[in-house]
Amino acid sequence: MIYLDNAATTVHKPPSVAEAVFRAINTMGNSSRGTHESSLEAAGTVFETRCKLSRLFGCPGPEKVAFTANATEALNMAISGLLRPGDHVITTDCEHNSVLRPLYRLEDEGIISLSFVPADREGVLDYDAFYSLIRPETRAIVCTHASNLTGNVTDISVPARAAAEHGLCFILDASQTAGAMPVRMEEQGIDILCFTGHKGLMGPQGTGGICLRRDAALRPLKVGGSGVQSYNRSQPAEMPTHLEAGTLNAHGIAGLSAALDFLEETGIEAVQFREQALMRRFYEGVRDIPGVTVYGDFSRPHAGIVALNIRNYDSGEVSDVLSVEYDIATRPGAHCAPRMHRALGTEGQGAVRFSFSWFNTEREIDTAIEAVEEIAAR
Repeated sequence: MIYLDNAATTVHKPPSVAEAVFRAINTMGNSSRGTHESSLEAAGTVFETRCKLSRLFGCPGPEKVAFTANATEALNMAISGLLRPGDHVITTDCEHNSVLRPLYRLEDEGIISLSFVPADREGVLDYDAFYSLIRPETRAIVCTHASNLTGNVTDISVPARAAAEHGLCFILDASQTAGAMPVRMEEQGIDILCFTGHKGLMGPQGTGGICLRRDAALRPLKVGGSGVQSYNRSQPAEMPTHLEAGTLNAHGIAGLSAALDFLEETGIEAVQFREQALMRRFYEGVRDIPGVTVYGDFSRPHAGIVALNIRNYDSGEVSDVLSVEYDIATRPGAHCAPRMHRALGTEGQGAVRFSFSWFNTEREIDTAIEAVEEIAAR
């Protein structure tokens, strides 16, 4: 199989990831729930992984990194934990439902009000709106670092600057960029960073996290066992325990730790360069094929994603043909990005998304180009 659905999850991972998970399942106990060897091994792995993530993202320290099951949980934790009745939030048309649905729920419950930075037909945001939409009651700006549909990269310097100048909290969804391009919280003015471990970070599913640049006074999304302060009625206030109720996925975190070692040895810049080269190779190969429409602005910074349609064919039909006849894995449909499809005018048809990783090859890209050309010629 030629796997080109890396924006959903990476299937091809460094071999060390599976090896680390296997070892952990057979040796690790419950992190921070005892002083015996297996518990201490789990606690040590969890702490080391916090340190690696803190270095990777330019977070102030490992204690500011809390683990979650995925980016969706982290975004729910940030959004529901930060916002209070009467708050106003600015977000964008580029967002995934992991941002939209927590915000919509709070809006529907009458807790917050929402404004959206609009995107044009190429999925490019109106950056002036990050300033023009600010109100006295605005509390936060929430946006994605890169669209999971078009691959357009957000110029986060604009919302970060707007947030800093007006005393707002800037929350970044780094689901499509963590591990695939540099993300530096302190340098880029990111107050809360939400990430998942199973995409660009090449770790196991069921891993992710939230990083805080400063104390954001987040209400915990969950409360319960922590292994410390057991006689307190409330969740401990200290990070990261404050946001980590219950048993951590130490086995998955061990795999994530191995993936982070691979990324550190390889270099994020090298990964970004390769994914960009593969993306450009595919884009250049398909953009002029008669009947093919490619979405997004490729004159600006771009993630390793290309979304397209072939004539008026349903995107699901095209993706099925790619899978059954060519053994190429892609993602069709709405991609949990309803507002972006509305901006692109693809609500009915959806789009076929090709997304690339370090482990893809030029030969695979060329095969995918030939497949698109053959389908378009039918």
